[in-house]
Amino acid sequence: MPVDRMAQVHPEASIADDVEIGPFTVIGPHVTIGAGSRIGSHVVIDGHTTLGQNNEVYQFVSLGAAPQHRGYKGEPTELVIGDRNTFREYCSIHRGTMLDQGVTRIGNDNLLMAYTHVAHDCVLGSGITMANGASLAGHVHIGDHCVLAGFALVYQFRHVGKLAFLAYCSGVVQDVPAFVRSAGSPAEPHGLNSIGMRRNGYSNDEIAAAKKAYRTLYRSKLRLADAKEAIRKQAESSPAVQTLLESLDNAQRGIIR
Repeated sequence: MPVDRMAQVHPEASIADDVEIGPFTVIGPHVTIGAGSRIGSHVVIDGHTTLGQNNEVYQFVSLGAAPQHRGYKGEPTELVIGDRNTFREYCSIHRGTMLDQGVTRIGNDNLLMAYTHVAHDCVLGSGITMANGASLAGHVHIGDHCVLAGFALVYQFRHVGKLAFLAYCSGVVQDVPAFVRSAGSPAEPHGLNSIGMRRNGYSNDEIAAAKKAYRTLYRSKLRLADAKEAIRKQAESSPAVQTLLESLDNAQRGIIR
């Protein structure tokens, strides 16, 4: 195992043979790191933390530290990370609390840039980009392929739907439906993320259907309940609209509007 002699790896940690670990990094006893992963210098990985395969962790990252929550009493909660994620300098991710499922989860193929923060009990999908300084409060859910621009902030318990785009310095205080672009603080809707949809394989017809649903939701002046019923009919012939509708049905704290 190519571990720098200046690193401190607890003998009970489970580390694949080919994992690279840089100098002055500290790995705790309940940590598991999968094959092909690279851990830079001055990294701290603590708690019951599992990293899958081929993750890249840059210098000064903190993974699996105790949550910043007054109700946390030292329970053996977890941080579970998938495969092929990149965590840049000073990124911090905390493990869960018993006030939720006890687990913070990160999917696959995510890029978390410098100074990003993921708080306790968050659930992130796959293919997500969090630009420098973006931060999530506790219990936040982020859907697949979302983009959080620099210093975007998401309030606790909020859900951000698949392929949503949060512009620079967005302040998200209500749920963001799938495919919706948002900006401002508090964040407001600013159209459909058609570029992201196209990059992720949605056809022109599907994008057009999603735009029609967006207009129903935000331009028709219908009450939310009535707009959802109109979109439900549109969803019968469009998988993209069905995804949008599911994000509306799952919203528990209201949506940006």
